[in-house]
Amino acid sequence: MSESLPPCPSCQSEYVYQDQSLLICPECSYEWDPLEIDADNDIVVKDANGTLLNDGDKVTVVKDLKIKASSQVIKIGTKAVIRRVLDKKDHQLDCKVDGVGEMMVTAKFVKKA
Repeated sequence: MSESLPPCPSCQSEYVYQDQSLLICPECSYEWDPLEIDADNDIVVKDANGTLLNDGDKVTVVKDLKIKASSQVIKIGTKAVIRRVLDKKDHQLDCKVDGVGEMMVTAKFVKKA
């Protein structure tokens, strides 16, 4: 391939192909115009207090969170570092949580530290 296509903005898949003016992800079936995405690339995700969150921000958990498919709980006050902010409905933050590891967290359950 002579050109490099950007990853899918929905699922971050690298297996994207072009169909006329649109780019298509075969994994999640998301279709987008790359010119519109470049102009509208700012993802707005806010914490429990309404503060804007960005990649690299340090956050604190504001509520005990049960980890799905596990008996483990993330306690209130646990610190985490945001690796990536994603534009998803349920889990917007890809974080490294102290004592737990890497996981996806919903933004409304954290506050900026």
